[in-house]
Amino acid sequence: MIKVMKRVISSLFALALLCFVSFAVSCQGTATEPDLGANRVEKILQHLHNPQSKYVIVVSHRGDWRNYPENSIPGIESVIRMGADMVELDIAMTKDSVLILSHDRTLDRCTTGKGRISEITYDSLQSFSLKSAHGGHFGYELKIPTLREALEVCKDRIMINIDKGYDYYDQVLALTEELGVTNQILIKGGMPLSDVNKKMAAHKNNLLYMPIVTPASKSQQPMFEEYLAGEPQLAYEICWSEMTPVVESAIERVKASGSKLWVNTLWNSLNGGLSDDMAFMTSPDEIYGKLIDMGATMIQTDRPEFMIEYLRSRGLHD
Repeated sequence: MIKVMKRVISSLFALALLCFVSFAVSCQGTATEPDLGANRVEKILQHLHNPQSKYVIVVSHRGDWRNYPENSIPGIESVIRMGADMVELDIAMTKDSVLILSHDRTLDRCTTGKGRISEITYDSLQSFSLKSAHGGHFGYELKIPTLREALEVCKDRIMINIDKGYDYYDQVLALTEELGVTNQILIKGGMPLSDVNKKMAAHKNNLLYMPIVTPASKSQQPMFEEYLAGEPQLAYEICWSEMTPVVESAIERVKASGSKLWVNTLWNSLNGGLSDDMAFMTSPDEIYGKLIDMGATMIQTDRPEFMIEYLRSRGLHD
């Protein structure tokens, strides 16, 4: 009986020791486990800088504005959880030179306040709250975030397209350099290449830049030709209300130049009817599929979750 008891105690001790070792290894593994979120931006950048990559970079317009206020921190967090690759954010500057997130120049539509942002100090903005996408109160109080706060949330987790970033280039660049996120920021615009080169020549490091082109606009043709004649651009945003031979030619020339093609599915006038709402009401294959067949590998959308689900079904997103 005593021998049996000794064997039982010995077995229990061995089992306890095994559990302890397993727990210790598990804890050590958890502590040294790589942060997948911290590596995600690097992976997106690899696709972004590779014009041959078939991976479709999903850009969420103003964050997840269907479920949260546009340009809000919860809206950013939501699209990160969805798996979006880039979030588009709009910026404005307060009277005391603080960059905040806002699409409009006034507070009227998106907040409980009124007035021009450029005429109001940042501290004064704290008395207002963000509204929901439908114009009503969100349900709990959300303040207007600063660009700094948004960049801190996005760091190493998602790329950022800062709309109107060119208008505040020096201020934005100084902030991104301070936070160590310059390589995550893409800005775009319709400025001549010579102007962009001059601005960037004044800095050691620069934000990523992409030209916007509307092929049907004759006034933009000289600018488009200037870009195509130079070094390959990272990407071009092409906008069209109707698909014509001129638009088709512009798209083919962009791809042939060694640049990626960015398209918008936000509303019909930007894509000849190949919009998010049309994809939702008909078939994503009929809408998104056409854009992919066209060569689009960067798509800005108002329905990021819906688009990601479709892309994953085709093996074009993870």
